[in-house]
Amino acid sequence: MQNGLHPLRRFAANYLGALVALAAFAAVLAGAQPARAALQIDITQGNVEPLPIAITDFLGASDRDRQLGADVAGVISANLDRSGLFRPLPESSFIEKISDVNVQPRFGDWRIINAQALVTGRTTIEQDGRLKVEFRLWDVYAQQQMTGFQFFTTPDNWRRVAHIISDAIYERLTGEEGYFDTRIVYVAESGPKDRRVKRLAIMDQDGHNPRMLTNGQSLVMTPRFSPSNQEITYLSYAGNNPRVYLLDLDTGQQEVVGDFPGMTFAPRFSPDGQKLILSLQRGGNSNIYEMDLRTRVTRRLTNTAAIDTSPSYSPDGKQIVFESDRGGSQQLYVMNADGSNPQRISFGDGRYATPVWSPRGDMIAFTKLHKGRFLIGVMRPDGSGERILTEGFHNEAPTWAPNGRVLMFFRETRGAQGGPSLWSVDLTGYNERPVNTPTFASDPAWSPRLR
Repeated sequence: MQNGLHPLRRFAANYLGALVALAAFAAVLAGAQPARAALQIDITQGNVEPLPIAITDFLGASDRDRQLGADVAGVISANLDRSGLFRPLPESSFIEKISDVNVQPRFGDWRIINAQALVTGRTTIEQDGRLKVEFRLWDVYAQQQMTGFQFFTTPDNWRRVAHIISDAIYERLTGEEGYFDTRIVYVAESGPKDRRVKRLAIMDQDGHNPRMLTNGQSLVMTPRFSPSNQEITYLSYAGNNPRVYLLDLDTGQQEVVGDFPGMTFAPRFSPDGQKLILSLQRGGNSNIYEMDLRTRVTRRLTNTAAIDTSPSYSPDGKQIVFESDRGGSQQLYVMNADGSNPQRISFGDGRYATPVWSPRGDMIAFTKLHKGRFLIGVMRPDGSGERILTEGFHNEAPTWAPNGRVLMFFRETRGAQGGPSLWSVDLTGYNERPVNTPTFASDPAWSPRLR
């Protein structure tokens, strides 16, 4: 085990094991439908008008209960606001002061301030020390409850409960799966620009609860989550020898996948988590290989004199998108999972790189370099419908939220004191936001939903 990983065991046990119970207490009422249709997301329409929503501080009997209630409501509000689909209304506009979550609100008071949905809740520290969190989502115009749950957990796990509630609200109002109860693994960078220390780090999707996973003694690159959430694959240059590692987030144990002569690039899991796909350099070119993690048998998928790299599986595992200069310039190609029938899909001006398939299967994200500009865009798997979402001095490494509606990437800033930082952008391209990290940050990878 690499030195410095011991705190990860404590972190994993606290983060993944602290949610001790989850019980529905007020499921969607029979036949209850909101008076207005659930918010529909149409990515072809450009900007989506955010839904006005009122989120009250959760009630509590004690000062500690009330502080936790305010904290939970604050995280929910920030999550929904950051999605770009909701507009949390200011507390100063609220007319009714909620005093009992079990009593129907005065819906007329909330219609006056144009709230279309209302969130109320309560937090309680039980006698056994557990935190109980209750919430209700109300349809203001239909004057009825849409959904509600209660949770029991440890008090220090309140933030994750807030993410789970955010997901429930997002899903009920949009019909789409939420993405707030997720994590980001990334490369944390510190020190002078010419002597950067790069360590693996992990955090909640909103930038909170950052933890270092490696000690910085070896350069690390391109971390990627397993579909099971429990493992990360990444590239490390220990002793200037590139090796692909697997890191178990529950135990903190890591292992070398294999020693590959020459340079190794961009390892990524297959959708079933049983294989790794990566590119290996032999001489002046690189080709794409697949490794079975059970047998450690490696199979070569491409065999050209070109540079083939950055492979990414489709969600069903039947196809692979990758970048290659086999046609004379850096472009995107899609081939069958066995390496057969490669087809070029990018035909716009500029060079295309770092493709990654959406979890929904409907889009491929990419980086594009054109006339000195670094662009992040998406296209359909057949190459049609190309759209640029954002551009900057140096944008790189897009990664998808598990619902396929938001991308995270890193952006370099100019100057001797500059460095990479994380950003997110949704598929409309209108909702671009920074993601705060305690250090410079690059190479983000979004986890699946936590379970």
